[in-house]
Amino acid sequence: MRGLWLLCLLATPAAAVTCEDLDHLGASYTVCEVTADEDLQLFLRDDAGAILGSFSAVEADTGRDLAFAMNAGMYHDDRAPVGHYIEDSEVEMRVIATAGPGNFGLLPNGVFCIGDHLRVYETRDYQAKAPTCTHATQSGPMLVIDGALHPRFIKDSDSRFIRNGVGTSADGTRAVFAISNEAVNFHDFATLFRDRLALPDALFFDGKISRLHAPQLNRSDFGWQLGPIVGVLE
Repeated sequence: MRGLWLLCLLATPAAAVTCEDLDHLGASYTVCEVTADEDLQLFLRDDAGAILGSFSAVEADTGRDLAFAMNAGMYHDDRAPVGHYIEDSEVEMRVIATAGPGNFGLLPNGVFCIGDHLRVYETRDYQAKAPTCTHATQSGPMLVIDGALHPRFIKDSDSRFIRNGVGTSADGTRAVFAISNEAVNFHDFATLFRDRLALPDALFFDGKISRLHAPQLNRSDFGWQLGPIVGVLE
């Protein structure tokens, strides 16, 4: 019997994503961890070039279920990405390295790279290292840079919104995606990645429109149509 139990255990596939709810500094968050060996991708357009815009549209377009997904970077009114964007090794948008208006232009900003590793790079470091990314999305500001918080964050700021982002481990084997379940400021959101999740680099994706698809938590947020989406296909 014991041998049969071990055989069944070995035959059971590991979960592609692990999601959980947690509290940090008195606020609620949902975090989902993905490893580099999972089928993590970015999704923007269908084969005809039309913006997908929703989690259900990604599933319909790929013919596969999503184990996890969230919005993955800022976009224009036509839902084209504001910054650098690569999907399936095809570059849609170049790197934007100059300061500008809004959160995206609050330098330093950064790039989330999906390749043989998962890594958040500060934008100019990304340009200097030129890593090979099968998928990449640029957003801003950086939340954590080599263990330090973005220098412009204010601890007691009253600028509070629902926010989401991603942090990566130092060895590039893990990415942890987080969304706040209530309005938080940049400082507290950044310390979630640095102090609670112990991740050296993290990048803000967006606020207000932030949404999560986490079937294992029976959660799939809906609302406005999205631009870039990051997700793991079953």
